[in-house]
Amino acid sequence: MLLIANGSHQDVSPSCRAECITRLLAHQKSGVVVIDDAFRILKEYQHKTKPNQPKGVGDAFLKWLLQNAANGKRVHRVAITETASDEFAEFPDPALQPQFDAPDRKFAAVANAHPDKPPVWQGADCKWLNWWPQLDAQGVKVEFLCPADVSRFYAAKFPAHSVPDFPPHA
Repeated sequence: MLLIANGSHQDVSPSCRAECITRLLAHQKSGVVVIDDAFRILKEYQHKTKPNQPKGVGDAFLKWLLQNAANGKRVHRVAITETASDEFAEFPDPALQPQFDAPDRKFAAVANAHPDKPPVWQGADCKWLNWWPQLDAQGVKVEFLCPADVSRFYAAKFPAHSVPDFPPHA
């Protein structure tokens, strides 16, 4: 989502980029972000953005997140237990975990570990269409911010399959 807001994902629509920017700016103004206690999420974001030289909304959001990481009113840090490389005890559905992209597992684990089970925002990664029903069954919601883009990417990536349904709250 940060890359989309930065304009670094060339294949997304302008409306998708606008939605990601709107969500990040609104959250930065008055929301709470949930991350893991070992800063795995922040480290991943830092590999993909430039918070020290912000050029885009995603970069600026990461800079804000780094500056507020210790502010419990704006950033909640939850403990997740890494049982193997990129595998977590808090992952909502142990049978689903091996199907997940390894770098994505921490997002579902963090959402599940937080007492409020905040939704996972998904910008353009179409594989989450295959995973949301099992996550939803465990109480972890996925919000697809760019359903038209996700549908287009899914159809291109999996041409032999029909595009799965979106969650009812998408």
